Amino acid sequence: MQRSEATVFDPIKFCIFTTIALIAWAFGPPLAVMLMSGLGLWAYANAWRQGLRQSKCFLRDPRLIMGYLGGAFVLGLIFTVRGIVGLLG
Repeated sequence: MQRSEATVFDPIKFCIFTTIALIAWAFGPPLAVMLMSGLGLWAYANAWRQGLRQSKCFLRDPRLIMGYLGGAFVLGLIFTVRGIVGLLG
């Protein structure tokens, strides 16, 4: 008997994590941090506007999560600019 598509485990997270790792490898960790934190910040801001007040993330409060993601984005930006200046200078 064949299982229906709804009951079959979809390991999509492995595809996502591999893609993230490839981005980090190809473009460098600071740029990858900026990309992922920027996407996460955008997603949590949209979720907050739609009414999300508690997340499954370890930090739970979306405002804390957005602060964390914003901080990660700023650090990624600082280190990306620092790397570019180091190459040029």
